Amino acid sequence: MQLQVEQCDVLVIGAGPAGSVAAALLLKQGRQVLVLEREQFPRFSIGESLLPQSMEYLQEAGMLQAVVEAGFQFKNGAAFVRGDSYTDFDFRDKHSAGWGTTYQVQRAHFDHVLANEAARQGAEVRYRHVVTAFDQDGAKPRVTVRREDGTEYVVEAGFVLDASGFGRVLPRLLQLETPSNFPVRGAIFTHIEDGITAAGFDRNKIRITVHPEHCDVWYWLIPFAGGRCSIGVVAETAFLEQFKGSETERLQTLVMQDPASRELLKNARWDTPARQIVGYSANVKSLWGKGYALLGNAGEFLDPVFSSGVTIAVKSASLAAAALKRQFAGEEVDWQSEYATPLKKGVDAFRTFVESWYSGGFQKVIFYERQQPEVRRMIAAILAGYAWDESNPYVRESKRRLATLEEICS
Repeated sequence: MQLQVEQCDVLVIGAGPAGSVAAALLLKQGRQVLVLEREQFPRFSIGESLLPQSMEYLQEAGMLQAVVEAGFQFKNGAAFVRGDSYTDFDFRDKHSAGWGTTYQVQRAHFDHVLANEAARQGAEVRYRHVVTAFDQDGAKPRVTVRREDGTEYVVEAGFVLDASGFGRVLPRLLQLETPSNFPVRGAIFTHIEDGITAAGFDRNKIRITVHPEHCDVWYWLIPFAGGRCSIGVVAETAFLEQFKGSETERLQTLVMQDPASRELLKNARWDTPARQIVGYSANVKSLWGKGYALLGNAGEFLDPVFSSGVTIAVKSASLAAAALKRQFAGEEVDWQSEYATPLKKGVDAFRTFVESWYSGGFQKVIFYERQQPEVRRMIAAILAGYAWDESNPYVRESKRRLATLEEICS
């Protein structure tokens, strides 16, 4: 039986932040946009602590008001804890121009806000529609889609953007996946009613805590509005596998190994079963090909330690939309130089800091007691997501500059 064939200008796979922002930006260009999402929103996701740089792209997409009015927890920085050492960065005091504040969000609600806003602006968003095949052989890419009832149809699009996140639809269908150079790590996490009453605790900052004995094991605590928070631990899988019991029991055991976390969460109510993800770091052979480009986590995911995922996602959406504006106008677009290479510059800057975090070098830097104010502002800018600002030496020459700084702080 011949399948029904639909037409659209741009097909977006995935209604998360990358897909919704891309859809909104394309709608502003007058494009007809179809968004296919395999889940039903709202749905759970991690990556809950936004970076200020992402606000620029939410504003560009016309989604900022909807986010501001959603009632999320205000965020102005990041706090780091290691034993008795504590330091924090206020993102408003940074080297790069731009937003210095943002939000800490329950992603189920946040992603739904963005998807609803894309739909309000004119995108057609279909939930429970799964992409099962991708055909590049024709003049236009053709995608086979399975509805929730099992029936199928085909979409022929002028271009396809894969914003499927960890689903990584096109990388799987086109065998684009390559191993990450990071060790295989896992995360165990949940949401709790935190019960935090400590006078010095700042709910406006994500709190990153280094394990008391292992510098490559760390905890996140992301406060939400309403007295709840996201709590998680990240470590190599071999370390996590030492701990037995349910995911919640393993997470509690690990969190309680840190005295400061144990005291902070002494009144917490662990009311939501914990989950685990393993081997989340990923890479691909190419971020683009004939008729398609990969956005955000569908292309590459580094690590959650500096909360870069959503920022990379919406940055990629902005870059791809700008390239498509020229392409639909009939201009020749070099997707490598106009999309992949610019995106990779910021990703690689983040990568330098992630690698240094796990080796312990960047931890020496942030806990160093005699930090120079201007260097702190440059570091704060990267932690705030401004990893594409090449006026910052720690972006422009990230490896050399950070290596020098590590030596100074050792």
